[in-house]
Amino acid sequence: MPYKERSIEKLYYSIGEVSEMLGVPVSTVRFWENEFDVLKPMKNKKGNRMFTPDDIRSLKIIHRLLKEEGMTLQGAKKKLAGKWEETDYKYEITESLQKVRNLLMDLRDNI
Repeated sequence: MPYKERSIEKLYYSIGEVSEMLGVPVSTVRFWENEFDVLKPMKNKKGNRMFTPDDIRSLKIIHRLLKEEGMTLQGAKKKLAGKWEETDYKYEITESLQKVRNLLMDLRDNI
């Protein structure tokens, strides 16, 4: 089996990096932080928000609910309030299926 380098994951990401990952403005990330109790980024001595990979995962779930599934803020809050584990599990499955799809598309394109 060929050697494959692991991707290096940072411990903390700035709000600018997070907004770039999600493709939304920084103000949207700040707004979501205030609206959803799930998000609790650390703040450094300067007051800059520092997001952990878990925070980013939560933001990706919120992004999917609001932007891709078209839910309202209230609807997303309700869904996350009662069934966070279920929503997280569905997100995990969706991510896995997306990776498989990308792999199959790469194989198809290289044939």
